Amino acid sequence: MDPLALALVELGAVVFCLGLLARLAGRIGMSPIPLYLVGGLAFGAGGFVKLDGMHEFAHLSGEIGVILLLLMLGLEYTASELVTGLRRSWQAGVMDFVLNFIPGAGLAVLLGWGLVGAIVMGGVTYISSSGIAAKVITDLGRIGNRETPVVLSILVFEDLAMAIYLPILTAILAGVGFLGGLQTVGIALAVVTVVLIIALKHGHRVSQAVHSENSEVFLLNVLGLALLVAGIASALQVSAAVGAFMLGIAISGATAHNATRILEPLRDLFAAIFFVAFGLNTDPTSIPPVLGWALVLAVLTSATKMVTGFWAAKRAGIAVPGRFRAGAALIARGEFSIVIAGLAVASGAVPDELAALATAYVLIMAILGPLAARFVEPVVKALRKTPGAPPRTPERAPA
Repeated sequence: MDPLALALVELGAVVFCLGLLARLAGRIGMSPIPLYLVGGLAFGAGGFVKLDGMHEFAHLSGEIGVILLLLMLGLEYTASELVTGLRRSWQAGVMDFVLNFIPGAGLAVLLGWGLVGAIVMGGVTYISSSGIAAKVITDLGRIGNRETPVVLSILVFEDLAMAIYLPILTAILAGVGFLGGLQTVGIALAVVTVVLIIALKHGHRVSQAVHSENSEVFLLNVLGLALLVAGIASALQVSAAVGAFMLGIAISGATAHNATRILEPLRDLFAAIFFVAFGLNTDPTSIPPVLGWALVLAVLTSATKMVTGFWAAKRAGIAVPGRFRAGAALIARGEFSIVIAGLAVASGAVPDELAALATAYVLIMAILGPLAARFVEPVVKALRKTPGAPPRTPERAPA
């Protein structure tokens, strides 16, 4: 078959199947990310049918998917919200980092994957899925709950931590020396600082530069600028994803709302292809040997996220059920964990087993997170009604 025809047939079949998987995920009330990963595993290296025609397109589309994911994550926040959230949540954020980075890093060292593998796996287990968390909170009607600002503050801290972590990871994976690494981190910090200052003082000007009443012009402006900024950031070894995230922060107000509305279908399409592309590059036969370790990590890091959310909500004066809801909302891992693993595997600096472990871990956590968030409240209520249970703690206003 003609290569172009083959690529179109494979791409069309994959996108159509993604639609079916997304519909199935919606009906059973879970994130489609695990199903996308399974789909990629089924049709990649070692799967049922190997798709060769769409590899180049899938790779570029996956990169665009990451850029759009981070751009729209940045659109959710204003610079002032980021600064305020950082002030409020820095203690919980540091605790979150320590408790959830160490298990992944420790396992990588135990498996002999070295310092690079430890830094990668630490990031995979540390970062919660903002997308899954936001969807779960919305679906369960908890937007107005008192613990929700606590959860969002921790997620904001994690996103800012990624703005520092990703450039460091990129430099390490590129094999630059110590001075080169310091230079990359310095550039990243400078970029983050400059963008936050611009967003705080001149965010309306950035918004005006991309805004248009014509939806076609608006889409081209936002998408073009996002790709341009991501490319420049990548050239500076700051990470394309961080560049897109910071651009999203700089766009605010009605412009950010309209950009989210217009870009959402594109983000969903390219992000889905990104998850499939990651699965395509992972041999499913490599997962069973690391499945036990993935389960161990899942149990351990679910507990550490629960501890983080519980402690942070307790400091905010929230009652016991709200503390458990906060912890459960943080459990899911998803897009960022796969982005980190994808960067590492593409660089060739880590063993292929790391991709298998990351895939298995994210599959488990992307399913477990929404289930934990849904059922934690009735379980806590049932336990507190049992004889001998401690008395309920009344909610009080934050100090």
